[in-house]
Amino acid sequence: MSVRKSTKAQRYKNTGIFAACVVMTFVLFCPASANNKTSDSQKDSYLKIYLPREVTVKDSNLSLAQVSIIQGGESLVAKAGKIALGRISMPGQTIIIDRPMVLSRLACNGIPKSKVIFTGSDKITVKQQNQTISSSEFVSLANSFLEKNPPGDSVCKWNPIRKPKDFIVSAGSKNISISPRLVQTGVRSQARIEIAVLSGSNKIGVRQVTFALIYDRQQAVTKVDIPAGDVISPENIKIEKIQSNDPEPSNWKPPYGLIAKRRLPAKTVLRPNMLGSLKSPIIVKRNQNVVIRIESPGFLITAVGKTMQDGRAGDYIKIRNTDSQRIIFARISEDGSVEPVL
Repeated sequence: MSVRKSTKAQRYKNTGIFAACVVMTFVLFCPASANNKTSDSQKDSYLKIYLPREVTVKDSNLSLAQVSIIQGGESLVAKAGKIALGRISMPGQTIIIDRPMVLSRLACNGIPKSKVIFTGSDKITVKQQNQTISSSEFVSLANSFLEKNPPGDSVCKWNPIRKPKDFIVSAGSKNISISPRLVQTGVRSQARIEIAVLSGSNKIGVRQVTFALIYDRQQAVTKVDIPAGDVISPENIKIEKIQSNDPEPSNWKPPYGLIAKRRLPAKTVLRPNMLGSLKSPIIVKRNQNVVIRIESPGFLITAVGKTMQDGRAGDYIKIRNTDSQRIIFARISEDGSVEPVL
């Protein structure tokens, strides 16, 4: 009987020891697990950024992920990696990115300085490998050149009509620069920009961009129907400002005082061939008798002649002298008499 009691007591004792061990294990290990989770969470809220001394990239638009190694929480690393750090805009250009710049860009995107740990270099030199100057970049460069050097006073805009091919700058080329200039095309409505690509002082390539020029100019338009022979005036036409592929003639002026050669409907744009000069009326007819006058200070000689053609004041026509039958040239005066050409 005493042996059974002793065994039972021993069993209770062992059970108590096991329970105590479980409690001790929970006390020892569970706080450590919680601390580890807290530690991991804290690590995820920080960024560790390694900056190399020099980076060569393919893309001209730079981001933090392109030029550095970022460690930290997955979402935070993804957010930081997309932050833009500028653009390589010229062939052979290098960009320096330092820690203050990175911190500034991070802060602008909601990542404070206190959450960032840097390793590596204090600044990065970024270059572009085998840079390609695209056709669109050449067009942009040529457009900028024309903005600074307009091809004419009346040119209001220009549109590219012939674009160049891309140009690949080899990795060995250094000190790349471009030199644009205006070249003659022989066509007034076009402008051609030649862009030389230089490596130092050596020309390594040339591209050309041709633009169609658009001009500001004026045109005359009929406001009402104008019958043939009517005089053009501000009452029956208006002057409009337009844009055209052709420049305005240097001697252009409103066609006031000219006459319509034919009927011109309203809203007709006037062309030179539609108009003519206003002529004085015919004042002498063919086979008409006229007075021939030769007048100088102190004397006047007159004779009678017969016209051999119609004429207006100021015209030179043939006259037959009635007395001598000689044919002479004479200028018709406003009063209808004629004056010989001596």
